[in-house]
Amino acid sequence: MHGRRLEKSVIPFNDLLALAVNRKGSLKAVEAQLPAVLEPAALRARDDAFYLSAMMRRIFRAGLKHSLVDNKWPAFEEAFFGFEPEKLVLMPDSMLDERMQDTRLIRHWGKMKAIRHNAQLVMDLATEYGSVGQWLADWPAEDTVGLWQILKKRGKQLGGNSGAAFLRMVGKDTWYPTEDVVAVLKSHNVIDKPPSSQRDQKAAQQAFNHWQQQSGRPQAHISKILAFTVG
Repeated sequence: MHGRRLEKSVIPFNDLLALAVNRKGSLKAVEAQLPAVLEPAALRARDDAFYLSAMMRRIFRAGLKHSLVDNKWPAFEEAFFGFEPEKLVLMPDSMLDERMQDTRLIRHWGKMKAIRHNAQLVMDLATEYGSVGQWLADWPAEDTVGLWQILKKRGKQLGGNSGAAFLRMVGKDTWYPTEDVVAVLKSHNVIDKPPSSQRDQKAAQQAFNHWQQQSGRPQAHISKILAFTVG
């Protein structure tokens, strides 16, 4: 779906917003539930340890109640040196084994090992872009799925929706393929299945780019408004 064909076939954003307002009762009710999106300067201001901590908190949240993980996270911060990547890349297996005996933590070996791998990813991104915050701030919104693909390809335990969830957590603008969002995209023939392939992700991205051009809103807000039209 490209160019003029997309413009003719995809429902206008204002129609989606009207559906969301109808379901939620008012525009104020819709606006009150939209996720926070940070300005580029705010993304740049946060250090790499912050981003590594958020990345790993998302990974440990997967499959668990978020509040359970969040309540334990201060202990993770203490056990893993405040998530300073320069320290974590040097952690030997023996030190990880010790953390596996710490009852304050969620003792999942695969996720524990991902800390060291993703610390290296954070350091590599900092070398390539100046910092993770710089990388996120400068990445163009029209290629949000490109960020997902880097996180999946170069990170550990960051496939599926984890990349988008991490970006949403740290305030980087991203759409999010929830069941409701996917249902809307399917109903308007943007995709015909959940966007797990790069092809489907790019097709959905093009629709979000179109709606962003129409509305001037962040893609995170557009994504939530889409979800409100059905859920």
